[in-house]
Amino acid sequence: MSNIFKGMIAGFAATVVLSLLMMAKTMMGVMPNLDVIGMLAKMMNGSLAMGWIGHFAIGTIVFGGAFALFNGLIPGKSQVTKGAVFGIAAWLLMMVMIMPMAGAGLFGLNLGIMAPMMTFVLHIIFGAVSGKVYASLTAGQAASHEREASA
Repeated sequence: MSNIFKGMIAGFAATVVLSLLMMAKTMMGVMPNLDVIGMLAKMMNGSLAMGWIGHFAIGTIVFGGAFALFNGLIPGKSQVTKGAVFGIAAWLLMMVMIMPMAGAGLFGLNLGIMAPMMTFVLHIIFGAVSGKVYASLTAGQAASHEREASA
């Protein structure tokens, strides 16, 4: 299995965790105006189902694949740290590109100061989960490379 595919599996797992946290946030009534799925649906001129599909495609294919592709360039000693760093980069991308395109303004500040803060924490969690899952999927590779080098 390629590392890109492993990254996509990690991205999917992290997107599931992120989605559960987003649903919990909504159920608790926290930041009801921060509706990422609704914003994606509106941007795609589609239904909420399309918003969910877009959300999972971005988390799985785009961010999961990119995490694996650029893994060697991301600073950090552990995959969890690399994931958190990657999550911060993904958050920054969302804040300067997606939020303004969705009408929420730069850094989503049209939704209030809590929007960038909450999404920051969620992206760090997304990244850390991605890193943990990716580390477990690629764990045998490091040992295999070490055995080959010592032979």
